[in-house]
Amino acid sequence: MSLWPWWVPIVANLSVLASSVLPLNVWTLVGCGVALIGAVIASVHHAEVVAHRVGEPLGTVVLSICVTIIEVGLISTVMLSGAPGAATLPRDTIYSVIMITCGGVIGLSLIIGAVRHREQTFNVLGSNASLATLAAMTTLALVLPTFTTSSPGPTYTASQLAFASIASVALWCGFVFVQTVRHRDYFVPEGNPADEGSHAARPSIAQTFASFGALLAALIAVVGLAHEVSPSIETAVAQANLPKSVISVSIAMLTLLPEAWAAVRAAFANRIQTSLNLSLGSALASIGLTIPAIAISSRLVGTTLVLGLAPKELVLVVLAFFVTSITLVAGRTHLMLGLVHIVVFGAFLFLSLVP
Repeated sequence: MSLWPWWVPIVANLSVLASSVLPLNVWTLVGCGVALIGAVIASVHHAEVVAHRVGEPLGTVVLSICVTIIEVGLISTVMLSGAPGAATLPRDTIYSVIMITCGGVIGLSLIIGAVRHREQTFNVLGSNASLATLAAMTTLALVLPTFTTSSPGPTYTASQLAFASIASVALWCGFVFVQTVRHRDYFVPEGNPADEGSHAARPSIAQTFASFGALLAALIAVVGLAHEVSPSIETAVAQANLPKSVISVSIAMLTLLPEAWAAVRAAFANRIQTSLNLSLGSALASIGLTIPAIAISSRLVGTTLVLGLAPKELVLVVLAFFVTSITLVAGRTHLMLGLVHIVVFGAFLFLSLVP
């Protein structure tokens, strides 16, 4: 049995402690970067062990929940600190997560899958259910605040925010129930539901719990290292006179690294259904869990959340959903679809830098 997945989370968390007491210089940043990459790879390994034990699609839900809980912790910490831009940070981060998953992660997965396997198939019913739920959540959380009139600006009143929070949690819980219980067969690889576990022995319960603990440790290290690196990112953004939204994009990318890596590896292994489950599931968990958490945080610090997207971001979100719906309608993927997603993702990145 390989030992590196067990000691890498320990080393990564020790790096977090060391970086918090040592002066931040080039070598410290390089060390944090190496530890961050190692923690991401280790987290994916342990998530796959857990997924192998519990089976698909519940295994992908485990990783989505773990990553999103830590994402919520990052956003809430910044909000409670009263840092500048805290009112728009949740909106920008959630928007970035949607664009990264629907554009970058899905696009890269489709391209890698097409290059290696030419065409890949997936279950249309499950993927369309994911997209429909994501579109409804996004509209409630990020689109409607731009058009409501009960409060000034792209904001919600307290009652409106409470409704959006309850609706997001209800949609997410309903989706998880359908995905893991009621219509589980819609979310497993087509043709062979046992595909994930057909070539390796099922891990024991003890090994599964150990891997789950190591997964949490690795994800905590990812967020801790990202937190240590983020001041340098903020300084670089300020010195380059870039928009503050670049910080949200960076946070979203760092948070999504484990799921993105797992999704790309699944596509490479001809498991595009698992890849789509991870991509869309991460975005669903991000909204479903983040909106109620930041609603509570905003009440604690007395901050009025700015949730409504600007026209440019609205257009990009609509484009991302439109392209994704076309991708998911046929149940088969090919190279051109992946290229379109990557171009949409490129437009998101470019306009984040040059608004």
